[in-house]
Amino acid sequence: MKITYDASADAAYIYLTDIETGGAARTETVSENIHLDFDAAGKLVGIEVLNASKNLPESLLKNT
Repeated sequence: MKITYDASADAAYIYLTDIETGGAARTETVSENIHLDFDAAGKLVGIEVLNASKNLPESLLKNT
């Protein structure tokens, strides 16, 4: 698992596995701040968290 954080966009991405070139095959919106990415086989590969500074612990974001 890998986490990246873009402070200027206040967005974090949690990689659950390596995502192949071309990105996810499908994205589902769970809420206005949470988006799930799936590969072509339907496996969850990543989670995008918007407004990350309000939705994730500060300690998690500082370590990215």
